[in-house]
Amino acid sequence: MNIKKKAEKIIGEVKKAIVGKDDVLKLVLASILADGHILIEDLPGLAKTLMAKSFAKALGLQFRRVQFTPDLLPSDILGVNVFNQKTLEFEFKKGPVFTNILLADEINRAPPKTQSALLEAMQERQVTVEGKTYPLPKPFIVIATQNPIEQEGTYPLPEAQLDRFLVRLRVGYPSKEHEKEILKRRIERKKEDVEISQVTTPEEVLEMQREIEDVYVSDAIIDYIVSLVWATREDRKDIEVGVSPRGSLALLKLSRAYAAIEGRDYVIPDDVKAVAIPTLSHRIILKRELWYTRVSQDNIIRKILDRVPVPKFE
Repeated sequence: MNIKKKAEKIIGEVKKAIVGKDDVLKLVLASILADGHILIEDLPGLAKTLMAKSFAKALGLQFRRVQFTPDLLPSDILGVNVFNQKTLEFEFKKGPVFTNILLADEINRAPPKTQSALLEAMQERQVTVEGKTYPLPKPFIVIATQNPIEQEGTYPLPEAQLDRFLVRLRVGYPSKEHEKEILKRRIERKKEDVEISQVTTPEEVLEMQREIEDVYVSDAIIDYIVSLVWATREDRKDIEVGVSPRGSLALLKLSRAYAAIEGRDYVIPDDVKAVAIPTLSHRIILKRELWYTRVSQDNIIRKILDRVPVPKFE
């Protein structure tokens, strides 16, 4: 399967709804092909939900959305056993987690007990209720959103759960020209909904995920990935806790998916650099003295990328 051509068609469909965010769309698709979960941290009204729905439609995947609130219970996500009066037995009623793409909207508004209910689903692709395990559909991707500004009444995601997300992305405001284009398209459509055509099937998505495993990674690229990760552990000035080995694997997976979308069956340093910030920044904990400064996790990873030597190929 030509992943580059498929990726161009998929992103082309999603661009009908999302204007001027090609880099973000490419990273979202790469994350899905790498079979990883996505955390989108940005302000309200920047089309985070629309982006998730559009990808689900273009990929031919089942989509469900859960609005996380302080009174949301784990059973509201996973499902619950219900007594059937006809059979006189308990039957498991599946929750919204049994889907291909689950949008966890404002995930940090739910209490830790509910947040942790997603951990097994995200890591093991299964749900256990009252001792019985139920496998989730394949593929299964969680796209979670949270508002970085409004923190009152929220429950910050614990590091263990943050680490389960392959990437943390920010959409950002559109440019003036792109915002004009958004308004013009809305006038032309004469309705709110955007028509997105299906490009692939769930089976094709799984096939693309399998093909990502065949993308070649040289020893020099492996050394580069390890050097970047170790740089976060050796930075005693700015970083309290560096990236774990799970972060190394995440960088490897996403680099391969990014290379395939670019039309290559091998990874180059530019692939690693393109995905390093969204893959690594949420996996480091900064020194306490930096919490009240303008220094961000993204800035620290950017400095490390500038500092660590890039392998050269003949």
